[in-house]
Amino acid sequence: MKTKVLTLDSKDAGEIELSDAIFGLEPRIDLIQRIIVWQLAKRRAGTHKTKTRGEVNRTTKKVYKQKGTGSARHGARSAPTFVGGGKAMAPVLRSHEFDMPKKVRALGLRHALSSKAKDSKLIILDEATMSETKTKALALRLGKLSMGSALIVDGMFDDKFTLSARNIANVALLPATALNVYDILRRDTLVLTRAAVQAIEARFA
Repeated sequence: MKTKVLTLDSKDAGEIELSDAIFGLEPRIDLIQRIIVWQLAKRRAGTHKTKTRGEVNRTTKKVYKQKGTGSARHGARSAPTFVGGGKAMAPVLRSHEFDMPKKVRALGLRHALSSKAKDSKLIILDEATMSETKTKALALRLGKLSMGSALIVDGMFDDKFTLSARNIANVALLPATALNVYDILRRDTLVLTRAAVQAIEARFA
């Protein structure tokens, strides 16, 4: 599929041929959702922890006599029913990560890229460079592209472009090697440079 290439000033810079196997699929929402759940699960720390009755420091002296009180039998103050006792079925340290086959992860990324192309939320830039570090100047140039919140992907970002873009609201930068489904879907528009397209197609070659 052929797509127009623009400059940062929203001027025509020719066309580029995009691979139908990467950008021309019919997006599967179930597959994309599966990859996002997998990514977010990997990010969870799993450091939640509460002490159980075997870990709290409470007396183990008999609370009251076994029979004749009309109350339940208790042998320690560490029981969850007492104030200061342990937590019943407490959360423990664990990893929330689960496995996802490489082929499924790669297919999910293709479908995420195809979804942006299908929704006309994909912009191809000739290059992402700046002659000087000026946030205001870059914001004005990006404003001409009418892209809203955007993820800009390049092979290797120019230092001046990176410094100019870091304080612009709703604009995020990501190298092509770190491209993932979650970051693509959480922004309205995906902006790829020619170098990024080449890197992505080489990744799936």
